[in-house]
Amino acid sequence: MVDIEKEVERQFKILTRGVEDLISEEEFKSKLRNSIKNNKPLVVKLGVDPTGSDLHIGHAVQLRKLKKFQELGHRVKFLIGSFTAKIGDPTGKSETRKMLTSEEIAKNIKGWLDQVQIILDLDKIEVVYNGDWLEKLTLEDTLKLLSQFTVAQMIQREDFAKRLEAGKPVSLVEFMYPILQGYDSVAIEADIELGATEQKFNLLRGRDLQKNAGQEQQVCMMTPILVGLDGVEKMSKSLGNYIGLRETPNDMFGKVMSISDELMWNYYELATDIELEEIAKLRKGVENGTLHPMDVKKRLGVEIVAMYHSREEGEKAREWFENVFSKKNLNVDLPEKEFSKGEIKIIDLIVKELEFCKSTSEARRMIKQGAVKIDEDQITDLNYIVKLEKDFVFRVGKKKIVKIIVK
Repeated sequence: MVDIEKEVERQFKILTRGVEDLISEEEFKSKLRNSIKNNKPLVVKLGVDPTGSDLHIGHAVQLRKLKKFQELGHRVKFLIGSFTAKIGDPTGKSETRKMLTSEEIAKNIKGWLDQVQIILDLDKIEVVYNGDWLEKLTLEDTLKLLSQFTVAQMIQREDFAKRLEAGKPVSLVEFMYPILQGYDSVAIEADIELGATEQKFNLLRGRDLQKNAGQEQQVCMMTPILVGLDGVEKMSKSLGNYIGLRETPNDMFGKVMSISDELMWNYYELATDIELEEIAKLRKGVENGTLHPMDVKKRLGVEIVAMYHSREEGEKAREWFENVFSKKNLNVDLPEKEFSKGEIKIIDLIVKELEFCKSTSEARRMIKQGAVKIDEDQITDLNYIVKLEKDFVFRVGKKKIVKIIVK
């Protein structure tokens, strides 16, 4: 016979790893207890808006949490905002988002599902679309939803308050977003909703609407934002500080090696499944000098590659990195980029063609620092014209390298 309390604690420990905010711990344990006692899986909701088509390991933090619920036998509902994507989640935005077309949303949904399969078994979860119920709401239904909230409540939301204070507009459509997200929880009778810490306002609206609808309120489980490679902003494709789920093993490994020694602990906890006790030992080893940070970071690189490719590919990526950047051995396969014969400005090559730097000013800084090389020749002239006449190896900084193929 199952020891219910022991099983509650076991599941609680697994599911709350890396969770920054939980509303509430007591409710979550109660739901787990009832689930185990009655052999009734919890309904777990993760909602995503397909406003883009490329996923990165920041998205994977919650997807992997969803997988843990799935592995423990709970009922996972992966909710795609086929309707709310038209509005776009205003969280963290400094201006109103452009509304997407149905065609753009359909394309993005396909991209999401293709990549989600890297982490989740789609045959073992329920993929639901909020357009199935939100598009059926009448004007009267919508007004009843709106009547449950006040303007004062909505402008308490931090990003709305900041925009209003700065004299920037907040559309009424944006006020609707957290209400519609909350209604999704009513529609699927969610027990748990996963989200990032910045989505707390939206997740709490689900609790409000469930209470008013006579349902048991969902537990809000919030994970921290995964900081991007720059160590400053949250991971984002638009900022170029991300590790994509579909990147090659070598690119993944190389990007991991570019993060700071301090940031790697955040990645260990949020982006891998290594036991927390093991991570604590690694950290202690670095602090007391028995482990070198570079070696610990290489292990992190292997672990992340292994999650999305295989452990063998992770080890190969480590070997490739050591050959190219430690042993300076370029007789290995390098990423390639083809160009037609001609000429190009060095800064255009770095920023526009290769996207090795996010801006012209960053590229200029790298050139001035002597961090740009063509084969073994250091380029320090900001106005240098690259002659595209024969193949060469091009480097920017310690971690960005490509073989230019001239056709």
